[in-house]
Amino acid sequence: MKKLTLIEPRSGVGFILKKGQKLRIVDIEGEQVSDLICYNLHDKPEYLSSGRTIDYAETIYLTEGHNFYSNRSNVMFSIIEDSVGRHDFLLTPCSADTFKIIYGHTNPHRGCFGNLCEALKQFGIGPDDIPISFNVFMNVEIDANTGKVSVLPPKSKASDYIIIQAEMDLIVGLTACSAEMSNNYSFKPIGYIIED
Repeated sequence: MKKLTLIEPRSGVGFILKKGQKLRIVDIEGEQVSDLICYNLHDKPEYLSSGRTIDYAETIYLTEGHNFYSNRSNVMFSIIEDSVGRHDFLLTPCSADTFKIIYGHTNPHRGCFGNLCEALKQFGIGPDDIPISFNVFMNVEIDANTGKVSVLPPKSKASDYIIIQAEMDLIVGLTACSAEMSNNYSFKPIGYIIED
């Protein structure tokens, strides 16, 4: 296996994943979320869609065997291995506004949103192009009676992983999430490997 590339805590990266390639995302130390977004490399207005993916899968608990769809209902990638089985595709990437509104920070971190903006700038993707992310390892519970959303500590342990396979040529944005609640109040790195 190739060596893991590290995403430092509270940072993000952008890269190309070609059709047929696999992306292994690894929670190196455990309880660390990674926000994932992607775009059609050859037509960037086509992007990963939470709404279409959840609609077609008929579940919010997406895992091994599920396809992930674009805003144009094309399959962008599928999960082919998943050692955790609990991720989130409801919540938006954390941002400076998240830290102001939810945490009350007066000098907020730019969050995953800002990190994704910076990482994807090289591909001509701007802030208004950032959709809801697939939040790998994020543990979100929905109260069946009230609909209240609760962000709980991730179920992932050290060395847990998912592997996705690209079904088209993709631009990928990937982070080591910056939000306290998402990561059980400890910021850690995320590892990834692109496999042919």
